[in-house]
Amino acid sequence: MKEGVILATCISTVVLLYNLPYGIGTAASVRVSNELGAGNPEGARLVVGVALSIVVCSAVLVSTTLLALRHFIGIAFSNEEEVVDYVTRMVPVLSISVITDSFQGVLSGVSRGCGWQHLGAYVNLGAFYLVGIPVALFFGFTMQLRGMGFWIGMIAGGATQVTLLSVITATTKWDKMADKAKERVFEDRLPTQ
Repeated sequence: MKEGVILATCISTVVLLYNLPYGIGTAASVRVSNELGAGNPEGARLVVGVALSIVVCSAVLVSTTLLALRHFIGIAFSNEEEVVDYVTRMVPVLSISVITDSFQGVLSGVSRGCGWQHLGAYVNLGAFYLVGIPVALFFGFTMQLRGMGFWIGMIAGGATQVTLLSVITATTKWDKMADKAKERVFEDRLPTQ
């Protein structure tokens, strides 16, 4: 029963902290799609760089703050000493999770802005089903780390997703993406008479 309380505390904390990178990712999605649609590949590339720079700063700040407050987070959710101690031990793992989730939020936003929803879905499924879940099962059950092991699996899946999306984003031919975006815009227009 306490394991459920501990994981609920950790999930609540991470969900709260994910709002900032999710917002940055949404803004990046809109700006990248606008820049590509306007035929401005350099603008799209700049948006990606700025969004990643902002998320690096926010991830470092949030993770550092989380680590500094690790002894108080459990107290905010429970008064049971066992829960508070386990949450305190989980916070370093949560800090790593905040970093991977932050990059994932922005890179997923970039992929949506490029119109790669299908590619993002494949990356997500592959990262978590082929890497995250097996790692979580290994550390959670085989290594008997329980909740911490499951969280390590989520980090492994997230890190895999970030790595794949980073490679895709870094190798993007922005000029070709802008040309494709313009073609799509003109395909969708109704003929006028």
